[in-house]
Amino acid sequence: MSTPPADSHLPAVHLRPPRNWINDPNGLVFHDGYYHVFFQYNPYAPQHANVHWGHFRSRDLITWEPLPVALAPTPGGDDADGCYSGNAISTDGRLLAFYSANRTGRWWQPVTTAESYDGGHTWAKRPELLIPQPPTGTTMYRDPYVWRQDGRWRMLVGSALTDGRGAALLYESDDLEDWEYRGPFHTSSPADTADPAGWECPQYATFGDRGVLIVSDWTPQGGPSHVTVHTGHEEHGRFATAAPPVRLDHGPDFYAPALLKAPEEDRWLLWGWAWEARDDSWAHEAGWAGVLTLPRELTLTDDGTVAQRPARELLALRGERVLHRTGHVTRSRPVELGEVGRTFDLTAVLTPDPTGTGTGGLRLVTSADGTEYLDIDLDPTAGRLTVDRSRASLDARARAGTYTVPCPVAPIPGTPVELRVVVDRSIVEIYVSTGQVLTLRFYPVGDGPWRLQAHTAGTGGSDFTVEAWDLNPVGIRQEPLLASQQQDA
Repeated sequence: MSTPPADSHLPAVHLRPPRNWINDPNGLVFHDGYYHVFFQYNPYAPQHANVHWGHFRSRDLITWEPLPVALAPTPGGDDADGCYSGNAISTDGRLLAFYSANRTGRWWQPVTTAESYDGGHTWAKRPELLIPQPPTGTTMYRDPYVWRQDGRWRMLVGSALTDGRGAALLYESDDLEDWEYRGPFHTSSPADTADPAGWECPQYATFGDRGVLIVSDWTPQGGPSHVTVHTGHEEHGRFATAAPPVRLDHGPDFYAPALLKAPEEDRWLLWGWAWEARDDSWAHEAGWAGVLTLPRELTLTDDGTVAQRPARELLALRGERVLHRTGHVTRSRPVELGEVGRTFDLTAVLTPDPTGTGTGGLRLVTSADGTEYLDIDLDPTAGRLTVDRSRASLDARARAGTYTVPCPVAPIPGTPVELRVVVDRSIVEIYVSTGQVLTLRFYPVGDGPWRLQAHTAGTGGSDFTVEAWDLNPVGIRQEPLLASQQQDA
């Protein structure tokens, strides 16, 4: 069953099956010529339940082939209530998935594995749990992340400690079977224990002798919260940070990212989960919930900044250039830039008047009368980019809000600020050239057609150069097979 074409909010180029629930990306791995992306998936309904591992693969990050559901709960088994998050590796001609085995009423999620010798079409689960018990002193335990470093296999597991700190716990192994617990790899600051939080989905990337640790902050009161990134280096099995943690993505709708080391090159790719920003009733009516972000390239700059940009392969999605405008805008009137489709890729250079004050930027207008719009504004005085979705949907079931991205070069008078904005029906990813990102969901219901404006407020004006291309959806519309093809070992 596929979603009717009338669903104008179902993303066209972002990865997800056409129906039902998805959340965390899992098991990102390159194996036998394919990029594999797994994800938390409920094949039966658009809600978080019956958690399986869905599965796509691609040779080029553009065309995605759905494969059978990889992992499904085993009735009466250790994972009877869900095959939860983890990752995968390619070793000895096989795919080996590490995941969290969920049972209702058990506060920890033991680590276990499944393996595939046919490229992920069929899977065999191990007969016993790999790590059945958490270490003492923990109150949360889930989401393994495994990688090879310096001739040994290493694993981080997300956790919370009894003193209220979030933690990434470190294990090591020579053979992927016997794992030695080494202790906390890194923890949140003791100052944070007044507001206890656990760490989910730890991810680790190395850049020479420097490291990047990404964790998803989870609170007992609100559940998933946001994603933080820690930079530093390892010292004797402990991660020493070089700076305070910062947000990885400054939007309200981004969580649980996962990393993949690209083959034969020093490049790290990242996908995240963008949840719905609308009432559950609306998602149930639509029959789907959740989407994965576009693949991003993650880099660590010389000054220690973690930077993100869309994967270079995504340029191949661009079709016709529908807009190219250069000009100057003042407070007296906005400049109409032209019409765009509901799925487009945009680059912009905004140069504020060095003698002026106020904000200026772009407005995506989605209703004919101009009452429904999404604003992306540069505030050079404050040194930030502001995204306002307060009037981005005429439907009251959509969430509103205003969000900001640090823009380090903005306060320098007359400095151009470069943006890349990818809009896909109900998701927008905004990249600042300095590496900051904001992911946001929005749900226009206006009668369109969609069009762009340049506008400014305050004194002075702003120069702009804007180009936009339609994006060509390819290869991700088919439903993955419902039945998993696996066996218990």
